Amino acid sequence: MRLHQPLEAIADRRLEPMTIGLLDAVMAIEKASYAAPWTRGNFIDSLAAGHIAQCLFDTRAGLVGYCVAMPGAGELHLLNLTVTPSQRRRGHARHMLDALTATCRDAGMTELWLEVRVGNERARQLYRDYGLEEAGLRKAYYPAASAGPGAQREDAVVMKLTLGTKP
Repeated sequence: MRLHQPLEAIADRRLEPMTIGLLDAVMAIEKASYAAPWTRGNFIDSLAAGHIAQCLFDTRAGLVGYCVAMPGAGELHLLNLTVTPSQRRRGHARHMLDALTATCRDAGMTELWLEVRVGNERARQLYRDYGLEEAGLRKAYYPAASAGPGAQREDAVVMKLTLGTKP
């Protein structure tokens, strides 16, 4: 796993719980980021289910990203981690991953799991750099990037990070 960013690099960021009141801004990022975005209902269902849902704010840029994760059976399943396109490659995703792994450790969870599109090499590289390992493949997991007749669904790479528990 790479070293965490220096404190001065993250002092301008804060995570806050995702709320219904933030969903318009979250949906704007979601729609700008994906050809097949989550629906508002997906986010509402996640909030209602009590999933971990956080919004990342940067003091200069406002809302820059969010993550949604589902705890269960001693592990955390990352469902959605998104950074707005104009703010990518600035450490925001890593900051959210740091927070999620800290949550895992604090709760005594031993694994973090996620799926990522086979074709999303940038995200796959981020996760590999973070220490996640490819654990499998889910065939036709994601909706096709293009809608229309004959559109093919995209496979997902299943990735896992094994965590030590808090001493």
